[in-house]
Amino acid sequence: MSTRTHRTRVFAAAAFAAAALTLTACSNGEGVHDEGAAAGSASTSAPTSSPEASGGTFTGAGQTEPAGWVSGDSAGGAAGSSGTTGATGSSGSAGSKDPASASTPCSSTSTRMTATEISRPLNHLLLTVTNTGSKNCDLIGYPAVRFGEAQSVPPAFEDSKPQAVVTLAPGESGYAGVLLSAADGSGSHGYTTKSLQVFFNDGAGTARPSLPAKGVYVDDSIGVSYWQSTMADALAW
Repeated sequence: MSTRTHRTRVFAAAAFAAAALTLTACSNGEGVHDEGAAAGSASTSAPTSSPEASGGTFTGAGQTEPAGWVSGDSAGGAAGSSGTTGATGSSGSAGSKDPASASTPCSSTSTRMTATEISRPLNHLLLTVTNTGSKNCDLIGYPAVRFGEAQSVPPAFEDSKPQAVVTLAPGESGYAGVLLSAADGSGSHGYTTKSLQVFFNDGAGTARPSLPAKGVYVDDSIGVSYWQSTMADALAW
């Protein structure tokens, strides 16, 4: 073999090796690029359904709780709802009947009555009834008064009728005024008496309050007010 031919073969082998190295380098570069593209594809092909669609509850930060799970906030809300709809308040209000708040008619056995002669207005007597019992009582209507041996009781001033029954708590007092005689002396059949009976309505007994030692003068102008909650109302008639 000639020297020239040998050199030609050496150059051909070198060229072939260089071409092989070039192909290998290009193949490696494309491989790295493809791996990156595959990673991106895997990312974009991840499931996109919402937590609600899969039966879970979205809690933020990309996390879901299993279906049927009650979160802390949900549990707190449920507890609050059960608290507000509990029957404790309604049962308490329905069962809060205080025996002392139930009223019965005032009677001679549960009250104390006094009769006081008043200088202003003229010829008036003030009846005061105090509840001495342990429960509320109602002063119903007006007092039926009987002075001395009178055969009838005087009428009531209808305009004095209060809008509601006067209820006395233990220790409280109610009042009624009695016009004994006409201030101008126009009354007739007058007399002086030292005794008085006061009949409670509904047959609740009779009180006998004391009168002044000199007695009181009564004529046919006599009249009484309905039971009132204040002295001023009782003496306005």
